[in-house]
Amino acid sequence: MCGIVGYVGNKNAKDIVIDGLKKLEYRGYDSAGIAIVRDGKLEVKKHVGGIANLENLTPEQIVANLENLIGDDPMTSHIAIGHTRWATHGVPSDVNAHPHVSQDGKIAIVHNGIIENYVDLKQELAEKHRIEFKTETDSEVIAQLIGVIYEEKKDLLESVFEAVDRMRGAYAIVAIAEDEPDKMVAVRKDAPLIVGLGKKSNFVASDIPALLKYVKEIYLIENNETVLVTADQVTIFDEDKNKVDREVFHVTWDVDAAEKEGYEHFMLKEIYEQPKGLSETLGRRLDDTGKINLEGISLTREDIEKFSKIYIVACGTAYHAGLVGKYIIERLVKIPVEVDVASEFRYRDPLVDENTLFIAISQSGETLDTLAALREAKKKGARVLSVVNVVGSSVARESDDVFYTWAGPEIAVASTKAYTTQLMCMYMLALYMGLEKGAVTKDYYDGFIRDLKDIPSKMEEFFKKAPQIEELSKTLYNREQVFFIGRGLDSAVSYEGSLKLKEISYINSFAIAAGELKHGTIALMEPGTLVIALACQDFLYEKMVSNIQEIKARGAYVLAVAKEGNEAIAAQSDKMVYIPECRDEIVPLISVVPLQLFAYYVAKKRGCNIDKPKNLAKSVTVE
Repeated sequence: MCGIVGYVGNKNAKDIVIDGLKKLEYRGYDSAGIAIVRDGKLEVKKHVGGIANLENLTPEQIVANLENLIGDDPMTSHIAIGHTRWATHGVPSDVNAHPHVSQDGKIAIVHNGIIENYVDLKQELAEKHRIEFKTETDSEVIAQLIGVIYEEKKDLLESVFEAVDRMRGAYAIVAIAEDEPDKMVAVRKDAPLIVGLGKKSNFVASDIPALLKYVKEIYLIENNETVLVTADQVTIFDEDKNKVDREVFHVTWDVDAAEKEGYEHFMLKEIYEQPKGLSETLGRRLDDTGKINLEGISLTREDIEKFSKIYIVACGTAYHAGLVGKYIIERLVKIPVEVDVASEFRYRDPLVDENTLFIAISQSGETLDTLAALREAKKKGARVLSVVNVVGSSVARESDDVFYTWAGPEIAVASTKAYTTQLMCMYMLALYMGLEKGAVTKDYYDGFIRDLKDIPSKMEEFFKKAPQIEELSKTLYNREQVFFIGRGLDSAVSYEGSLKLKEISYINSFAIAAGELKHGTIALMEPGTLVIALACQDFLYEKMVSNIQEIKARGAYVLAVAKEGNEAIAAQSDKMVYIPECRDEIVPLISVVPLQLFAYYVAKKRGCNIDKPKNLAKSVTVE
């Protein structure tokens, strides 16, 4: 959720930290702030603009407001911590913005996460130490607790150690002290944290994009680890306070990959990057003979035959990728698959054992609900395979096997290229397992691979129709309720299309399996109701025509998506979008693109903040 950045070194820390915050706006944008130590004094600047103005402020303006607040003051310092907030406890406001400071003004912290026992700690600090709290946040408790301990210990590292022992929850924290202006102390528990390694300077951050401009070598901080960072040294401690040796991780993303490169929005850029991402994801796992290479993933025929059940667990867009994965794995591998929302999985005592393959799907690899579900599955003995975009992320590190998507950095909050590359991983995994098990023939496998190879060029071909979709959006953007329908794989894609529209345009959209319309939802159909109907499954086409006729009879306005050459459906619809011809099983890789573009252009027409929609964050690291 929230984004944190810290720097200590031989350059002016303020400029580096604010630059990093700009790269982390997708993690939260309710407010922003910075703390430095200058001339032996701790100074804090933070700003939101007031809750009443939030609707009128873009994420860029939130950070710009912070810069305006600083003004011409260079804030010259060699150490700084910064924060961009996604509010959990306490409304977005100047006072609730981070950094938070101790009562004596000597300790400052930034925090991403939730402190579950903050009420008890707050009461104790108020009663025993006469702490007067200024904010509504759980985060202030951290600053006050460290401050009280620091009064006695006079050592920042030891004070953080003791404070962490008393806190429950999920968090990444960075602390600095007025009396120790040469060091930062950071700690991680179930929230992302990395350390960047520079020359006579070191960094901490929530995500890699904040540091791409400055470093390519990082430490991936593990759960329950604490880090002491100075300009010259980084020391990692485990939960028992023992020093830890850590292998350096080399970042392969470049700075340009995290920039807009001439596109108006990151989302549009990332939609158009999908052919490249799909080619990368497929090409890295495919040899010259068309054989899928699962290097680093050990799935033998014996392993596959051992699995009696497969669980796919994810959140949001990744969950929708799982719905497609269920269909294709059951079809090609002949093993029953269940798809679960990660936030619900562990609360129903799932029937998982050593004969279960558990597949976790996550773009960031830091989604707390997915991590918790993964840990529950491992505890019950399941084999865990993750499909992840961010190399070295928590989900990746805690899995038995990892299938990376290689989509590159995805900055827009609304996921696009991560989704299609997740689908590609599902197809490749199903094909590999199906062939190993003998559930598909070699001829079927070879034909499927050929068709997958054709998808990037077919997608590029479809992009030529983007102006048509933009024109459609200009007449349909003002609908306040939209329905998405489909059957089979089209139904799975309709859920993703609906999510994209509601995420960035704030339109109340619903997705429903077309056959379920008669069981309640058709009551909502009235003249002018917009229905986006996916009819891309050849064997279900006639069924979809019947469903479209049912809603047309109630006066609904139908925008249909179908394969090229299917002219008959045009007579049943108000408007048509045609996608290139391809086999039914892989239609989702292309049919989602017009839905992505439609959502984008509708949101643009409505004047919405497309890359950073209100109340959302890229990585959900709280429950």
